[in-house]
Order: sequence, then C-alpha cells, then structure tokens
Amino acid sequence: MTESRGLVLIVEDERHISDVQRLYLTREGFGVHVEADGAAGLAAARRLHPVAIVLDIGLPGMDGIAFCRALRDAGDWTPVLLVTARGEEADRILGLELGADDYLTKPFSPRELVARVKTVLRRAAGPPGPPPGSTGGRLSVDPVGRTVRRDGEPVELTATEFNLLHHLLQHAGQVFTREQLLAQVWGYARYRDTRMVDVFVSQVRAKLGDASPIRTVRGVGYSATAPGP
Repeated sequence: MTESRGLVLIVEDERHISDVQRLYLTREGFGVHVEADGAAGLAAARRLHPVAIVLDIGLPGMDGIAFCRALRDAGDWTPVLLVTARGEEADRILGLELGADDYLTKPFSPRELVARVKTVLRRAAGPPGPPPGSTGGRLSVDPVGRTVRRDGEPVELTATEFNLLHHLLQHAGQVFTREQLLAQVWGYARYRDTRMVDVFVSQVRAKLGDASPIRTVRGVGYSATAPGP
C-alpha cells in the first residue's frame, strides 16, 4: 500500500469537476476531502489541516477570494491552488495578491492539476539542504527555518514569496527574466502568464518595505542587491 502524501482539500461546487479531481489526486496517493461551498471549506481547512487546498473562485456564498482572505488573515499559510474561469483574470490576480500560490484556468487537464499540487508542495517544503541564510543590514533570511526578519521583526511570507526572495538573494546581482523565474522558482517547464511574477514581486516588496533588496531591471526582469554589512 502506498503511503499517503497527505490530505488535499478540494473546495468546488461543480460535482463532476470535484469527482475527477478526487479521482486523479487519490491515484497519486493523496487523501482527499471535498466541500461544495466556501464557508464549509474554510471550516474544513481549520479542522483538517490539509497539506494543500484546491480552491474554486466562483463558489456560492463565501467565494474563493473571501475564503483566501479569511485563511491568510488567520495566519494559515497552507498552499492554495486557485481554480478560475477564463473571464476571472481580475479575481485571479487579487487571489494571488491575497496569498494564493498558483492558479489553473478552466478547462484544464486533471493531470496538470496533480502536477501543480505536487509543485506547490515542493515549493512549500523548500530546496533540500539549503545553504546558510542571507543576513546583512536590515534583512535576515533563514532558509532552514524559512523565516524572514526585517529590523529584527518577523515578516510573514507565503511559501512562494519566500522562495522567490531567497532565490534572488542567493544569486544577488544576477538579473533574471520573468520566464527564468517561472522556471527556477515556480518549476514551470514552459511559458506561462509572466504577470504572476510581477504580482509576487510586488507582494514581497510591500511586506519588506524599504528593506526590500529586489530591484526592477527595465526591459529585462528582476535582480536583488546583496545584503549590506
């Protein structure tokens, strides 16, 4: 018998979609719990402590945006994979800004869903055997404990936000295109919507304020300055 990879919470009101999601995730060794509305899904997240959440935006009652906001406001940083319709770009960007880790647009392959769940879990776990943390000036980054401090005070980052910051700091001075960051931080082998990179950079900068080491290289992408003395 295959050891379980952990419980995935699916919050989806379309039964035929959640049934397929459950089938493919179960085949890969995940436990699966399904809820059909946002309020019930949020209660399940708090009760069951899943390893990841597959969250539809267009839910009855409490929608996916309100769900994500309530989850993060409560200090719960469980990886969230948003599921959106094609016309929900504004909601998708807002969801990422609220702390979602990735998104899928309907219709999508269930195999891609499984691959994305595995990817957000790998990002949440962080790279194996990380090097010593980057410390200097006002910013301290500990890749082992996956913590960030600004002026000695802790800063709450999502798993993806942390990985982006740490990657840029580990290659301080190197300029990355958005496509390179999608490949190296998100783990995507092919081109995706690069606007997601901009959203996450903006979120990290907002949380770090003027202590942020990330700089924009116009017409190219992003880089990070080395920590100060």
